[in-house]
Amino acid sequence: METPVFEEIDPVSDCDCPGCRHWRSVLPHSPAGRAPTRPAAHRVLVVAAATAAAALGAGQAAAAPAAADVLHRPGDPGDPAGEEPDTPQGPRAPLHGPTGRPAGPPAGTLLPAITRTDIIERAKTWVTAKVPYSMTAYWSDGYRQDCSGYVSMAWNLPTNEWTGSLGAFADRITKEELQPGDILLFHNASDPQTGSHVVIFGGWTDDKQTSYTAYEQTPPHTRKMATPYAYWSNSAKYLPYRYKGVTSDTTPAAGAAAPASHGVPGYPGRAMFRPGAANPYVTQLGGQLVKKGFGKHYTSAPGPRWGEADRRNVEAFQRAQGWRGGAVDGYPGPETWRRLFS
Repeated sequence: METPVFEEIDPVSDCDCPGCRHWRSVLPHSPAGRAPTRPAAHRVLVVAAATAAAALGAGQAAAAPAAADVLHRPGDPGDPAGEEPDTPQGPRAPLHGPTGRPAGPPAGTLLPAITRTDIIERAKTWVTAKVPYSMTAYWSDGYRQDCSGYVSMAWNLPTNEWTGSLGAFADRITKEELQPGDILLFHNASDPQTGSHVVIFGGWTDDKQTSYTAYEQTPPHTRKMATPYAYWSNSAKYLPYRYKGVTSDTTPAAGAAAPASHGVPGYPGRAMFRPGAANPYVTQLGGQLVKKGFGKHYTSAPGPRWGEADRRNVEAFQRAQGWRGGAVDGYPGPETWRRLFS
């Protein structure tokens, strides 16, 4: 039996298929001008034709796929014409890789609050930098360079999540409720590395809501692209989610009229005091609690982020009004606000 011959096949330098474009963009250039070889996983074993014909038979040998068809196949990662996104991803992990903080925030930790504007602005930083796609590398901000690491970064999460855990940080919403900063998530539980993907919704591009701007991390690098709803492939499997820590972009401006929710002057509404909220009204509330003698649970100056100390101080104020049961929940409703600021 003849000894097998091993041959490294280099991508043709002028090949314009998505696979070759990807490797040319991420592998270093050869100092001798020779196209860089692909990783060892892409080396092809070439066996002498006579040996192969003898061992396999002419019919089986003819049925084997050609090496060139494998190396230059269409529909590679990031190609909208592909059947599904080839975006393997890493598991939950600390920031900055193995030397980062422990994976997962401590129990009871409030989710970081962030506005929709900030989510999109953070997403744009990777688009501008053209961060290369990788399921093992970490960008300078500490987030893993895959699709779920990108969403973790945009949402400012304390860890690198994956498509199987991002849903725990968000609430399911409907297509009609989608707003910039929400996500469209497809987690293939039976085989997470086949088809699982997540993109950031950047807003509708047409009145009929058939296309939207998607921010996504996909080979060869982060991109912003008009995308058919819900995605190029597996469309029915992409589900819309909203980050639990998202807050309103609205903040009181100097000289602006004070809010008057529920007919109570100055009251901005319950949404300003939900877990993780961060806004000037939290600071305003905390200052008034301290002024009224209900600030004992603060260990530092109140605001701008709503926390357990705020809730316990509001609860103490509510009990001082003689309220009981559900009326004492620690969250400032319109009557709590009216009495506190009267």
